[in-house]
Amino acid sequence: MTTKITPFTKFHQNLGARMEPFAGYLMPIEYAGITAEHMQVREKLGVFDVSHMGEFWVKGPKAFSFVQKVTTNDVAALFDGKVQYSCFPNGHGGIVDDLLVYRVNPETYLLVVNAANIEKDWTWCVMNAIQMGLVIGKDLYNASDEIAQLAVQGPLALKAMQKLTKENVVDMEYYTFKKIPFAGIPEVIFATTGYTGSGGCEIYCANEDAEKLWHAVMEAGAEFGIKPIGLGARDTLRLEMGYNLYGHDINDETSPIEASLGWITKFVEGNDFIDRPFLEKQKNDKPSRVLRGFVMKERGIPRQHYNIVNAAGEVIGEVTSGTQSPILQNGIGMGYVQAAYSKIGTEIFIQVRNRNLKAEITKTPFIQPS
Repeated sequence: MTTKITPFTKFHQNLGARMEPFAGYLMPIEYAGITAEHMQVREKLGVFDVSHMGEFWVKGPKAFSFVQKVTTNDVAALFDGKVQYSCFPNGHGGIVDDLLVYRVNPETYLLVVNAANIEKDWTWCVMNAIQMGLVIGKDLYNASDEIAQLAVQGPLALKAMQKLTKENVVDMEYYTFKKIPFAGIPEVIFATTGYTGSGGCEIYCANEDAEKLWHAVMEAGAEFGIKPIGLGARDTLRLEMGYNLYGHDINDETSPIEASLGWITKFVEGNDFIDRPFLEKQKNDKPSRVLRGFVMKERGIPRQHYNIVNAAGEVIGEVTSGTQSPILQNGIGMGYVQAAYSKIGTEIFIQVRNRNLKAEITKTPFIQPS
C-alpha cells in the first residue's frame, strides 16, 4: 500500500523531522526530541500537522437524525458553532471510533475521525446512512483527502493566531468553532479544540491553501517562539490529560461505559443511539472492569499490554497506555482493572520486566490543564 503524504510533508522533511509511516501517512514523529517538544507545548506553543485525520460531512434534512443515531452523545445539545466529543457504538457493545462532531447548522454537521480508522468509519457510516435513506456523496460525503489541518497548541497559541484574522479568536470558548477569513485564505474552520490540554486551536483548510497556512502560522508564531511538534509528543501530552487513544484505551471490544466515557453516553429522551439498551443496562448493572489512570509509586515506565496485578500477584487488568510524564517526572498510565480495584487510591502493581512495581489508581487528568 502506498504511504500518503500531507501538504506539509516537505516542510517536516526540510526541518529534519524523523519521519515514519503512521495510519497510512508519512508523518513527523519528532524534531528536537519528544520531551523538549512536550515542554514547548505546555509552556509556549507548538504546531502539529494533523492533516491525516478524517472528515465526513453530513448534510440535509436527515443529518441530525443520522448523527444522533450513530453517536452516543446528545447531538440535540449542540448549537451552531459548537463541537462535541463523542463515539460511534458498534452494535455489539464496543466502539467503532471516537470522534468530534461539529454543528454548522441544524442540517450540516462535520464528523472528524481518527486517521487510522477513516476507511472503517466511512464503511460504518455509509451502511447506517443507506438504511436511513441518506444519499452517499450528497448527504454523506467523505472529504478526508481534500482537507489539510494544523493544530496550534499551547498557552500562547490563540494570542499568536489572533494576528492572522480580524475575527476575535482569543476569547472563543473551549470546543467552539468559526468559519472565518484567516491568513489571507477566504475561509477556514477555526476551532478551539485539541488533544493536548494546553489550550489552542485546530485549523482546517483546503489542500490548495495549506502552504499559505503553514507559512502564515510559523511567521505569526515566531515572536512567541513557535516550533513544529511531532506525533511522539502528541501522545505524551494527551496521556498526561488522560485522553483516550483509539487502538490503545478504546477499541471494538471496549464499551464507552467501561472506558469511563459515560459523560459522552447520554441516556436522555430522544437519543436512541445504536446499542443504547445494552449500554444503559451496563451502566445500571456496573461493568466488571473499568478504565482507570494510575501513577507509579516505584521507578518504572508502564507500557501497553503490561499486566496489572494485585498484592498477591494475581492478574487484575492490563495497561493500555503508559509513559514517563515530562511534567511529573514519573511513570503514569491507564489501563482496565477489575471493578473491585478501581477506587481512587487503590494500590496496584504493574509487571515491568518480571518485577511487580507498586502503583496507585488516581484521578485523571494527571496534571492540571493550562
